[in-house]
Amino acid sequence: MAKGAPAEDDARALFQAAVGDARRLTFDRVHHEPPPPPAIPRQRQRDEQSVLAESIRAPELLDLHLEGGDEAAWLRPGMSPNVLRDLRRGRWVIQAHLDLHGMNRDEARHQVGLFLAECHGQGRRCLRIVHGKGLGSPGREPVLKKLVLGWLAQRREVLAFCQARPVDGGAGAVVALIEAARHVAL
Repeated sequence: MAKGAPAEDDARALFQAAVGDARRLTFDRVHHEPPPPPAIPRQRQRDEQSVLAESIRAPELLDLHLEGGDEAAWLRPGMSPNVLRDLRRGRWVIQAHLDLHGMNRDEARHQVGLFLAECHGQGRRCLRIVHGKGLGSPGREPVLKKLVLGWLAQRREVLAFCQARPVDGGAGAVVALIEAARHVAL
């Protein structure tokens, strides 16, 4: 051990000679980089805005036809006309309803989408959506009625819809039939 001590002293002396006039650096500032902001799904937002704008400004759907006066009715192509007839006659029991009174276009579209998805997931098939008769709208025109009919015709889960019977809201509501939920067996 005595042999290693002079070599260590020599190394220390050499180091001191090399850095003799150097001073220790002191940092009184610390650079903190803020965390990056959360990711913004810009493409999804653009897609949703595009679909919403298209649905609001979309031309009248040709598939919507008036039968029996002012009654709007729609049936998915390939479905039996008996489905629509039974829906009109009230043979399907209404299992859920949504009231859109007091909502603007955006709120109504959002609520209709949520309502359809929720009912489809719960296995509810026959639904009533109350859109109102437009008595509180400018010009007393039913703004939401036309929009709701268009939205329903665009949804893949909707099989048919028609104006509600007078006891269920008449011209201020629509009754829709949606497809049964598919359950996967494990």
